[in-house]
Amino acid sequence: MTRSSPALRRFARRIVPPLLAAVLAACGPAGSQPPGQMPPPEVAVVEVEAKRLPVAYEYTGQTAGYREVEVRARVTGILLKRNYREGEPVKRGQSLFQIDPAPFQVAYARAEADLATAEARQAQAARDAERMKAVIDIKAVSRKEFDDAASAAQIAAAEVKGARAKVAEARLNLDWTRVEAPINGVSSRSLRSEGTLVSGPDVLLTTVTQTDPIYVIFGIPESELLRIRRDVDAKRLQLPADGRFDVTVALADGSVYGRPGKVDFADVRVNASTGTVETRAELPNPAGGLKPGQFVRARLAGAVRPDAITVPQRAVLEGPKGKFVYVVNAEGKAESRPVQVGEWVGESWVIDSGLAPGDKVIVDGVMKIGPGAPVRIAGAGQSGAAKPPAGAPGAGQTGAKGDAKSDAKGDARSDAKK
Repeated sequence: MTRSSPALRRFARRIVPPLLAAVLAACGPAGSQPPGQMPPPEVAVVEVEAKRLPVAYEYTGQTAGYREVEVRARVTGILLKRNYREGEPVKRGQSLFQIDPAPFQVAYARAEADLATAEARQAQAARDAERMKAVIDIKAVSRKEFDDAASAAQIAAAEVKGARAKVAEARLNLDWTRVEAPINGVSSRSLRSEGTLVSGPDVLLTTVTQTDPIYVIFGIPESELLRIRRDVDAKRLQLPADGRFDVTVALADGSVYGRPGKVDFADVRVNASTGTVETRAELPNPAGGLKPGQFVRARLAGAVRPDAITVPQRAVLEGPKGKFVYVVNAEGKAESRPVQVGEWVGESWVIDSGLAPGDKVIVDGVMKIGPGAPVRIAGAGQSGAAKPPAGAPGAGQTGAKGDAKSDAKGDARSDAKK
């Protein structure tokens, strides 16, 4: 019989016990997963809760002046002078253009002369009528002569009124040669230069725009408006009083304009060409930071969902019958639950129906499960690490020292026999 070498015996004493300990640890304590069966997959869940959720809407809009007025001449004449600097603020009543007043001054003087003539005729007719009245009772004049004198006095009075009206008209035409700013605002460029013949109101001279406050006009799609009304009717959404949303705007470079405003108008009609309802917000603009015609992003705030349920977007899956999520039921198994989703909020879906507070929705690990599959929730029900068996590596320094001493004594005895 071949006797094993001392080195082989020492190797066996050092290797076999750790291997045995590893096998025992793999088998685990009584009640663990049976051999040959995979453990349930581990999943991460979120517990659904209802909360008050602010809702914001965002639309593409364009700024417009609070008032935009076209400046036109009221009389025909030669444009003599432009009295403002283009693009600068102007005040109401400030002279913008001057039309040659000479022809209108002549017309005004002629009208005044005609008025004086009419007044003189009226005075003469009044005196004649007064004389006839004094002698009509003694029949010194006929009744017809008296009536003619009275009629002449009335006609003269009417002519005076007509002459005065012509004087007033001539005065207006003369005043209108000074083209004034109709409102306070910012002037635009001049569309006509000096020396041009201006044919009255048919010719646009410039525009004046009031930019403080300023309007932001945007369109709400009809489909979204219907969805909002449906949520309001179902008590899932609360709008601000009178629909006066708080409005902030983002500019083309992404910066946010610092002065918020309010929605002040929503059209009752749907635009047939765009399928949107025109809506308008009014914002303060004292420094002129917003210019008419800018494209902006209008963000509407003020609406809330009183009992909103949200889940992360990655938890919502798409199936043949629509969207669904996996929830962990009371038996610890994955259950497929169809849901109706609303809008996105950040990185979450708003769930309109299908979930209730307290449901545990699986958000991670959905690729490892199927309907009815048992699952293990990550971080739930985990105990501490099992202690290694006695003699296993890491079981204690005392056991390791004892084994080393025992091996040394056995080797020494074997060598002595030899």
